Amino acid sequence: MQQEPPPPTRHLRVREDRGHTVLELRGEIDIAAATEIVPALDSATGQPGARVVIDLRSVEFFDCSGLRLLYRARARVLERGGRLHLVCTHPLTLRVFRVTGLSRLLPPQPTVEAALARSEAASGSA
Repeated sequence: MQQEPPPPTRHLRVREDRGHTVLELRGEIDIAAATEIVPALDSATGQPGARVVIDLRSVEFFDCSGLRLLYRARARVLERGGRLHLVCTHPLTLRVFRVTGLSRLLPPQPTVEAALARSEAASGSA
């Protein structure tokens, strides 16, 4: 049974693209936004073999609450045999990823297209 995607919120838009769930985060990702995002994140990452792309290109501020979201998403996807890709171009957010080591676990891609291509290459369908 396929679930309906959650409705968009002020900080999140969810869409499907080539078999992937794309979570487009936007604005300031802080503790209040994270609370709003968690249900959609859990829905997208809770399916066996989920293929998820988290797009941060429209994020203006990203704190430790956002990092927790990404680590949570990664853990949920990996324990269910799925794939998670990250899209980010903001220099300060990329710096946080490098300092925390997240960029080694989830190498950021510059576009959703690049993330999808990476996923297709990893699955052997490219």
